[in-house]
Amino acid sequence: MSVWASAEALFDYVYKSAHRTVMARRREWFERPVDMYQVLWWVPAGHRPTPREGLERLAHLERHGATPDAFTFKQKYPHPAAPPAAPQDMAPEPHCVGWE
Repeated sequence: MSVWASAEALFDYVYKSAHRTVMARRREWFERPVDMYQVLWWVPAGHRPTPREGLERLAHLERHGATPDAFTFKQKYPHPAAPPAAPQDMAPEPHCVGWE
């Protein structure tokens, strides 16, 4: 679990940096997850989310799908201070590797 300045910065790290080459080998170390294992949400500046909060957000995503309270790169909701907008698809699929 980590906190990033923006979803775009996290996306670039996950899918467009050396991290991607390591994750391409993840099937060597892990079984493919059957449940959701990744969730995004906006936190106020200075807030330090707890592991429990992360698990609660993940459970929320599993129960309700993407919402402004818990979402994914596929359905990213705008920051609460931004003008209301439809969820954005950041199109992670072309960058995903390792579970084929």
